[in-house]
Amino acid sequence: MTSTDPAVQTAPTPHIVVLDGTRRADPAVLGGKATRLADMTAAGLPVPPAFCLTTELFDTFLCDTGLAEKVRGTDGRTVREQVLATEIPRPLAESILAAYERLGRPRVAVRSSAPREDSVAQSFAGQHDTVLDVSGDEDLLAAVRQCWASLWSDRATAYRTDDAPHGSIAVVVQEMIHADVSGVLFTVDPVSARPNRVVVEACQGLGEGLVSGRVSSDFFVVDDRTLDVVEEQVRHKVTKCAPLEPGKIGMTKVAAAARNVPCLSHEQLGELTGLAVRIREHYGAEQDIEWGMLDGRLYLFQTRPITTLPPVDPTATTTTSRTPYVSPQTDEIRTGTLWSRMDIGEIFVGLMTPLGLSFTRYYQQHVHRDTAAAVGVRDTGAAEHHMGYLQGHIYLNISFTSYMLGQCLPTRDQRRFTARFVSEEANVDDYSNPFGTFPDGWEDAKSTAFWLRSTVNEMARMKTRSQEMSTSRLYEFDRARQLDLSRMSRHELHTELRRNLGYFHDMHVGYMPYYINAFGFYGVLSELCALWLGDEGTNLQNRIKTDMSSLRTVESAKEIWAVAQAAKDRPRVLALINEQPLEGIADALREDTEGRAFWNGHIEPFLRANGARGHQEMEISHPRWIDDPSYIFQMIRRYAADGFSMQDILKRSSSAHDTSRDALDKLSLPKRKTIDTVISLYALCSELRENTRMSMVTSIWLVRNVVYEVGRRLVDDGVLHSLDEVAYLDFEDVRSYLAGDADAAAAFDRKKLDEARRLHEYHKRLPEPPLTFVGEHDVTQAVRPAPSGASLRGLASSPGRVVGRARIVEDLVWQADEFEAGEILVTRYTDASWTPLFAIAGGVVTDIGSMLSHSSIVSREFNVPSVVNTKHATQVINTGDLIIVDGDAGTVEVAEG
Repeated sequence: MTSTDPAVQTAPTPHIVVLDGTRRADPAVLGGKATRLADMTAAGLPVPPAFCLTTELFDTFLCDTGLAEKVRGTDGRTVREQVLATEIPRPLAESILAAYERLGRPRVAVRSSAPREDSVAQSFAGQHDTVLDVSGDEDLLAAVRQCWASLWSDRATAYRTDDAPHGSIAVVVQEMIHADVSGVLFTVDPVSARPNRVVVEACQGLGEGLVSGRVSSDFFVVDDRTLDVVEEQVRHKVTKCAPLEPGKIGMTKVAAAARNVPCLSHEQLGELTGLAVRIREHYGAEQDIEWGMLDGRLYLFQTRPITTLPPVDPTATTTTSRTPYVSPQTDEIRTGTLWSRMDIGEIFVGLMTPLGLSFTRYYQQHVHRDTAAAVGVRDTGAAEHHMGYLQGHIYLNISFTSYMLGQCLPTRDQRRFTARFVSEEANVDDYSNPFGTFPDGWEDAKSTAFWLRSTVNEMARMKTRSQEMSTSRLYEFDRARQLDLSRMSRHELHTELRRNLGYFHDMHVGYMPYYINAFGFYGVLSELCALWLGDEGTNLQNRIKTDMSSLRTVESAKEIWAVAQAAKDRPRVLALINEQPLEGIADALREDTEGRAFWNGHIEPFLRANGARGHQEMEISHPRWIDDPSYIFQMIRRYAADGFSMQDILKRSSSAHDTSRDALDKLSLPKRKTIDTVISLYALCSELRENTRMSMVTSIWLVRNVVYEVGRRLVDDGVLHSLDEVAYLDFEDVRSYLAGDADAAAAFDRKKLDEARRLHEYHKRLPEPPLTFVGEHDVTQAVRPAPSGASLRGLASSPGRVVGRARIVEDLVWQADEFEAGEILVTRYTDASWTPLFAIAGGVVTDIGSMLSHSSIVSREFNVPSVVNTKHATQVINTGDLIIVDGDAGTVEVAEG
């Protein structure tokens, strides 16, 4: 075989091209990736040294091994297996190794380079294999075969169209740069397409962590005319992708000193943008560029054209709607609705992925109206009015909900409900519910009768029903553990999803009365304290001891502590937990005789009781403790090392002086008895709420199991690049796929997936939307810098005053073992999965929260001073700062930075 490409003719080894930019590069010979690397090198851009095994060398391999004939009429998976198993003929192998020798035999990245890859018409990013940190002759040859074989991978086959058969493939062997900082750069904003805005995302370590979505990244916008940084968001970075050992790339921690520091200086950003502008001018098209920096020197690893962009609108500021409504509304309703994401359930808190948002919409359409009926609402209205969505966050329509709850006697006065959901961010002085009030007359009488029947039935069966829900949870959990979803047909999987969605419906409907009743009795308690005690009753409800140490959430902390003590009693087991990497602990325990006994006797019972817990549970892309027990092992390490007892923690809580009794004793006997009764009812409903909450979150886990089985099949079929991309699926597409006959590639459109990912990344860049607002929210008008002072004010949610060192916790799993007993936990928000940290915290400070948020309730039960809803604590406070948390005044001060 003879090539007409001059670069090939002058290569030192036949069919191997040194990418030094000295000769014209032909995509048919080098593939798209190698061609662009050669182009950039020729243009004098900083590209790591590399050589390319051309498509002709690959064709020679197929001919010399007899695989060329087998390719015809053979299914792709079989061909792929044959390529992986076939040794490269000695002459070809010697040529490859000779080129490797001339490169200096460094550690290398071996990357596929298909002829039509990364063209102006289409980008094949991620379709073919890349092998990182390769060293040595055998490993290099194996990596080359892997890249060749990826021509027949399921994902590459699914991505190709009928007019783009597999053809051939080239391979780039490039010096591996173990970058200190990596990232991506878009020469135009990939979401809004606003002009002159170069978008840079930068992370610690290798760029693979950023591409997979597993690490936090800094975000910058640079003006491509002046090279000035015009926007900057520095995130707290806990983990990075980096070499763990020679030849093994994985996740590890970012050094503490680098976590809050920008990955790039403004000078470095200007230099990087200057290089990007040169690349854009060279190709005459907007570019998506992968880059890295080692020891202050920039390197370019890849560039490809941006093949899809939104319409250019120079006046646009954001592609995100200003209203949470998803359907057209009248001007009066659209501009007058009160929206809130306070106290709407910890499962909804925070930014949601496209999968989480679409699953929430399923809940809204098929479940939420029935939860309203369960608390005594006869007319539940249209589902579209119950909830809304803004910047990837979930909002409750307070206006419509208060109108709807006007059918129930306790909330006939809308102000009783509305007041619980208004933060200081919303000005409600002139607020008037655009939905009005629920009609009087016959409709009102029917609704009142409905509420009375529902309430009487609920009070009569609340304890029995709670037990029934708890029993059903264990049955469903055990059943799910015994199922092998991978062996089910698509039809069987569809049946399983329908079954799980039925249970999901029933558990959410069953949970809501406990949630609302606990919420209601807290409100009654607050009103009575204010009414009968005046100024002395301010926040008194937060100081009254309700003896809720038996709450299911609090109980989980005790149970982890018990598991940790069992591990301490078994030195070999504790050594395995302490010495193995997090991802390998479970296997190490199960493979060891003593470890297996510990697993079966302690870990399994704990997971059966608590395994469905996880962070932000309605976000089904997040693993639960049963899916990934890493957090459990981190807490075992922490509890085993600290040498305290859980009894001491609970004693701290129970021995706290209840100063509220001094105030209550001043009341008349009838009033005191009334408040004591309300306290008892609040405690009972809170306990039942926590018990049934486990049934609710287990039902979400059951649905998650099916979705991720679909995700695994989509990865096998080549529709998804990895399981990380499950987060960008639409839940309705999953349901439709399981219910129908369409093949996977047709059911899940690649362009829709890519657009969902781009929009989610854009939402991550935006400032946190307000907890409460009326009408519409314009992100460009609401950006407020964090206060420059060293004092913050929030809500005083748990009494007491404490001085301690701050610990910023961004990633619960990776940072749990860093947290020292007595430190002040500072984070954006918490949910039930954070409870074990509260047991050893000296205080708690959050950016987001309310009096009934998880952080407030659990802080009170552990007698930990807490201030929530500070807005900016994680931006103003640094790990190690000495801070003063005043849980009575609602202030946080930095005493020593």
